[in-house]
Amino acid sequence: MAVLGTLATRLGVADRWRSDKHVSGEVIMSEVQHTHVVLLRPRLLMNINGVSVAKAAAKYGIKPEDILLVHDELDKPLGKIAIKHGGSARSVMPRLRVGISRPTGKTSVERHVLGRFSAEEQKVLDSVLVQSVDLLISELSQQDSEQDPQSSSSPAGGRHAAQEDEEEGALSLSS
Repeated sequence: MAVLGTLATRLGVADRWRSDKHVSGEVIMSEVQHTHVVLLRPRLLMNINGVSVAKAAAKYGIKPEDILLVHDELDKPLGKIAIKHGGSARSVMPRLRVGISRPTGKTSVERHVLGRFSAEEQKVLDSVLVQSVDLLISELSQQDSEQDPQSSSSPAGGRHAAQEDEEEGALSLSS
């Protein structure tokens, strides 16, 4: 959830998170350049956050291709980020994958994913959050420039971003 929190801070809307029981999460409506965005922080168990994303997409009229998922990635080293476009038959949504590495020793995956970062890891994370938000804003700006002003894509021509768990969330855009 840290990436969307940092994005909300950068957009000056971090104090606008509102609980929305209809989408099982917290939502902020904002704008990035000339693109309307819906930020979603699901509040479901990490393996079923897609339900929250689907509910938000339905509520805000967002098409799957206009959703940008943000999630942590065990198989990427801590500090590495990447945008993945599609990649599976069931997902047309681009994903910002934020590396958190696999746990070491006897630490369970659940404890690793839900636990706090060490002071050393936090230093890496601070840099990763800035890079992730820069990449999200760039992706949103690129989407905005590719949109046909006459198109009627979601919401009113936009995109939805969700923070997924492993950590999951969503970001939605509209022009």
